[in-house]
Amino acid sequence: MPPLVRTIGISKHYPSGGTIIHAVSNVSLSIEHGEFVAIRGRSGSGKSTLMSLLGLLERPDSGEYALRGREAARLSEDTRAAIRRKDIGFIFQLPALLPRATALENVELPLVYAGVPRAKRRRTAKDALDRVGLADRSHHWPNQLSGGEQQRVVIARAMVNDPALILADEPTGSLDSSTSDEILSLFEGLHRDGHTIIMVTHAAEVANRARRQITLHDGRIIEDAVASGKRSLLNAIPLDSSQ
Repeated sequence: MPPLVRTIGISKHYPSGGTIIHAVSNVSLSIEHGEFVAIRGRSGSGKSTLMSLLGLLERPDSGEYALRGREAARLSEDTRAAIRRKDIGFIFQLPALLPRATALENVELPLVYAGVPRAKRRRTAKDALDRVGLADRSHHWPNQLSGGEQQRVVIARAMVNDPALILADEPTGSLDSSTSDEILSLFEGLHRDGHTIIMVTHAAEVANRARRQITLHDGRIIEDAVASGKRSLLNAIPLDSSQ
């Protein structure tokens, strides 16, 4: 079986005035099915740009990207959108919920886009909310939920169609430490159940909850650490975990 995620020398550059910002530079990585990976680095290190590339929200300027063994970088926009709907679940720092939809209706959205019949999608969405501990909040509006509860709804929505890959960009960045711990515990549970999670964070204590850490500096991978060891790709560059 090919890796779930594989990139070979992908790069993304942006013009800024008279200069070019090398947001991601020649990044090659492989992520297997069922891994829980944290991508960390300082602000401006390229971690969110890399996540956008992996999530098919942007295209690399060069290099190759295969998702589930299928070349994805040069597919049509319609095909890329279909892959995002089916194979990728997104979780962002701020819970982007529809304010005039209940928690249950928000979780149902990916199933609506996928054309799942109403009865089945309602049942599947209820199961997803139950899994994140919000079965009793299914008919609440977003403004009736706490920040942590809103993020749980987002996690339920991200996993409701059983995606191959869950991408989380600073998922605890706007939460207090206790609520952050609850959210990270949910991720650990999803990982134990076989889900593949890539989580972007600047915080060492958040990254340490993952089984593997990839550290970026100036758009390049400088370290790839797993539970059994560590491989440094650049002489020690101190990372400020408070950033």
